[in-house]
Amino acid sequence: MSAGPGAFPTPDEAALQAALDHLAPPGIRIACRALRAGDAAHLLPEEAGSITARHPARRDASVAARWAARQLLKAHGLGEAAIPRAPSGAPIWPAGLTGSLAHDETMAVAALGRIDVMGSLGVDVEPPEPLSPDLLPLVVTAADRLPEPSDLLAARLVFCAKEAVYKAVYPLDGQILDYGDIAVDLPLRRATTRSGRQLRLFICTVPRLVVLAVMEV
Repeated sequence: MSAGPGAFPTPDEAALQAALDHLAPPGIRIACRALRAGDAAHLLPEEAGSITARHPARRDASVAARWAARQLLKAHGLGEAAIPRAPSGAPIWPAGLTGSLAHDETMAVAALGRIDVMGSLGVDVEPPEPLSPDLLPLVVTAADRLPEPSDLLAARLVFCAKEAVYKAVYPLDGQILDYGDIAVDLPLRRATTRSGRQLRLFICTVPRLVVLAVMEV
């Protein structure tokens, strides 16, 4: 679905999309796209002024996520809608919709839903690799709950969840959150922010780590 003109889905892309198709709750759809050199060619004129990354790889990744999002927008008759970048860095969605974009070094992900169904949502994608030990004390705090026994891969999942939660909450509160400002409960698949926001977590661990954070209306 999201491979783009003249490109067939890669095996990794097809496998992740199959997993994402079963991840989201009703009312939310998720699409992915493997990063490809030259993806920036799909940048729409209305987006060009706000997406100013100079490094070609970062620009390609940003546009790849928007390409995936446009495949989701087609269901709303908005397949050619621009998704410019706000000064805060958040994507600007068409009226009545809420969504989130993410990418790692090789894959982009987009999530989309109607704003009358959920208050906000956020998504993040990470490679299925352990969190660097030096980041562990910055990311995982005493307020977080991990499955037993836990390991650095579970810590990477906490990192992914907190990134998704931040993307969901920032457009509503406009507050910068540190990792310690978000408490993640992986067994219950819930998260709470310092301001009291409650979010459900939908988690994919194979073939990549993807977390969708949803704050319902």
